[in-house]
Amino acid sequence: MYRILGYADRWTVQQGDTIRFKVSSELPGKYSARLLRVRNGDSNPKGPGKLVTPVKAAFDGEYPARFQETHAGSCVRIDEAAPFRLGSFTLQVWVMPTLPGDRAMAIMGNWREEEGAGYALMLDGDGALALALGDGAGGRVQVSTGVPLLKRHWTFVAASFDAATGRLALIQRPLSTFAGDLGAARIEETVALRPSGGGDFLIAAWNGARGAASGHYDGLIDSPRVASRALSEAECESLRDFVPAALARDIVAAWDFSRDIPTAKVSDISVHRRHGKAVNLPTRAQKGFRWNDTEYDWKKQPSHYAAIHFHRHDLYDCGWQTDFEYVVPADLRSGVYAVELTQGDETDSIVFFVRPKRGTRQADLCYLVPTASYLAYSNHHMATDWSFGENVEGNFGVLGPHAQFLEANWQYGQSHYDSHEDGSPVYFSSRLRPILHMRLDTDIWQLNADLHVTDWFEGKGIDYDIVTDEDLHEEGVSLLENYRCVVTGTHPEYYTREMLDAVEAYKAKGGRFLYTGANGFYWRVAFSDAFPGAMEMRRAEDGMRGCYSEGGDYYMQFTGELGGLWRRMGHAPQKVAGTGFTAQGFDRAEPYRRTDESEDPRAAFIFKGIERDEAIGDFGLVGGGAAGWEIDRVDFALGTPPHTLVVAVADNFSTAYNWVKEEFNHSTACISGDVQPLVRCDMVFFECPNGGAVFSTSSISWGGSLSHNKYDNNVSRIMENVVRRFLDPVPFPPPVR
Repeated sequence: MYRILGYADRWTVQQGDTIRFKVSSELPGKYSARLLRVRNGDSNPKGPGKLVTPVKAAFDGEYPARFQETHAGSCVRIDEAAPFRLGSFTLQVWVMPTLPGDRAMAIMGNWREEEGAGYALMLDGDGALALALGDGAGGRVQVSTGVPLLKRHWTFVAASFDAATGRLALIQRPLSTFAGDLGAARIEETVALRPSGGGDFLIAAWNGARGAASGHYDGLIDSPRVASRALSEAECESLRDFVPAALARDIVAAWDFSRDIPTAKVSDISVHRRHGKAVNLPTRAQKGFRWNDTEYDWKKQPSHYAAIHFHRHDLYDCGWQTDFEYVVPADLRSGVYAVELTQGDETDSIVFFVRPKRGTRQADLCYLVPTASYLAYSNHHMATDWSFGENVEGNFGVLGPHAQFLEANWQYGQSHYDSHEDGSPVYFSSRLRPILHMRLDTDIWQLNADLHVTDWFEGKGIDYDIVTDEDLHEEGVSLLENYRCVVTGTHPEYYTREMLDAVEAYKAKGGRFLYTGANGFYWRVAFSDAFPGAMEMRRAEDGMRGCYSEGGDYYMQFTGELGGLWRRMGHAPQKVAGTGFTAQGFDRAEPYRRTDESEDPRAAFIFKGIERDEAIGDFGLVGGGAAGWEIDRVDFALGTPPHTLVVAVADNFSTAYNWVKEEFNHSTACISGDVQPLVRCDMVFFECPNGGAVFSTSSISWGGSLSHNKYDNNVSRIMENVVRRFLDPVPFPPPVR
């Protein structure tokens, strides 16, 4: 399984765009590709089943299979190689290794591993500072201090070599002093070998096979310097913060990681300007050895954030070659599409979204697909890496095939729910790689849960356009303002400032906003033109999360914005949709019951055809009910509009449903659904200015109940009542005071 995989260079296209597909197969021979329009991706036999329609495309047919390598691991690569082919040299840098002793790993140099050529400042397999030298003709020497560096402590390290005498010196000096000089060492030796050759100069890796980087370093690096002669310790010390004039002619390069933080550029502050490029999105805006807890925003004191955190599992772009491409025809309907790859018994589906051409629309309703949330969960390792996973879900953990595959194939990157091997959070997720959680027939979470809604649109004959979070981020309210109704997916959890502003502006202009999910508008994220296809997220302070940012690392490198919960920044989800995240649990979902407020004439249209005492949604594909998995509730103190009607409530949740941690300020036993009154799901309605309105189901499970009994059920009826009224141009009158 998963022996053929693919991805596209983009997720969203419009008519006339070209989308390129990249495929890798471990199998010989050929594979076939065809285009599908996707209505439903859930093959559960209790529902309508997987529903796809073949669409004729010019690329339909067979292609020769080939294996395409993926090279994970971050580093800095310097474009110029010749200036670093040195006889005598000094290499010095501040390092904070996070996995010393895990394996041999590079700090910097031009070492070519296969030929044994050049030089490398490194940590040996025991975590001690070492210098490797090679002449490319079989001669190699490696000298080590024999003293492991302290894990997660800043240490100054330097290596000097004098080609005339063969004298080699190594120094490691921790920033913090401990009894017994722990982690400190200094040695000198004389060696006969002289380094020659070598490859590109790399920081945090060395040159491996076929031009790829290998020997990746896990940890932080600050202020690397290279000199063209053996410097004294005093001269090394003088290079700590800048390049003194007396040493300018001897400095080959001196990189300052505090510059150009939002980009891939790594700036050399020496006269030579031998700038480098960060590869595979290592983490910048990180506390360096100068940081002293006086400033937490890297923009205000960049010199305190002059470190880069490298990981051997970092991945931005697989960099695969294109196998075939598709020019989107002018008459192709907006919708969800997939390229189905088939080779023998192996299959993959590469999902993408066709939106209307910019500035136009094909329907009065748009379905806002939460692709930012898809990115956050992409290739997550929760099933294998979360020690608390079974407690969260209220069930024994089950390792599905995709979880097993990802555990064995780390090269395809991780999600915002994972930690790196060294325990640090994964701050970046990219769509430029195969993403197993974006396949059809996988978990009913995110994509396949959202396809329950597209299936319902099709089943009810409701025309819709597809737009995505990336579209919303780029275009703002202009993307939405011509639609009478905007419907969200089941879990629009991750939002940029631009996206929030667009939704608020749409509502203010009289838009009708239908929130079919829960735990929406929760975490702040950022995109960057410098890294198309990637998203950054830092989990500052509070929130329900699998990992969290270390203190001082809260401001994002892409935009300089504070990361974390929108609630902590004064923009709680209740301001957007009337309700906000209150609890999660994954054992079973529950039905709603109508409230007295549902009898208000303002809500009459919602419950047309629904009896007062009906259990609403005591069925469904996601937990067996319409209210569940993650649920929201009103909170007027957090921004729920004062005229909001709570028209239905579900509150009979089990002990597996836990109250969100940001709402209690002390340890408490009163956190689960059987005893905590705030563990409830509120269905709400309220009017907006200029004739608009908002309806919120406040449940991730809602979409899974729509198809029950061939779409003839009270959840489907409420959904249709709301959608039909929201598409009606007659304004909603403001509530009477």
